[in-house]
Amino acid sequence: MRKSAINRALLAAVGIVLLGGGLLILAGGFDVYRRWHMTPPNGWPLTAPEDVLLTDADRTWWTGEGWWWPAAIACLVVVVLLALWWFLAQLRRSHPGPLSVGGKDAVDGVELREGALSDAVAADARRLPSVGRARARMIGSSRRPEVDLDLTMTPASDPGPVLQELYDGPLENVRQSTGRDITSQVHVGATKHKARRAD
Repeated sequence: MRKSAINRALLAAVGIVLLGGGLLILAGGFDVYRRWHMTPPNGWPLTAPEDVLLTDADRTWWTGEGWWWPAAIACLVVVVLLALWWFLAQLRRSHPGPLSVGGKDAVDGVELREGALSDAVAADARRLPSVGRARARMIGSSRRPEVDLDLTMTPASDPGPVLQELYDGPLENVRQSTGRDITSQVHVGATKHKARRAD
């Protein structure tokens, strides 16, 4: 699962929890249940403006137990560590950034932007005879860059020869330009076409 998908899932879960809690507090604070003649379930919190989320008995239930404070502190530490891990994960680069031209023999200051490299790979792939559309982007890290390529092939084309031409052509050009053995992910699709009518 990509980082963006994980972020969306986490943000959606946090948003649902916060939205539900906010609606619950507003419903009790504005006395919605009584005004709309609704009967909340037994034990439902915050059903009237004078209700509180935690009573004195609830807040002091475990304070006499010896394990309470270590357990509470441990839970808070875990939450803080998870939040810190998530924050640091956002700072990690999910793209390789500019790549030096020539690999180990590169000239200082001569770099190839990942966007330009992606455009060049896609343009080379579109020149292949059996490829209708191509879109490329660079993924991975600066140490292990990778080409993520989406190909749309023309109808009745054979994927085997196309992938071989892709490996020997555009992807080989990338390896020669950067001086690195860059791996690749290729997603292959086919263009839709109308069925021919036989009379």
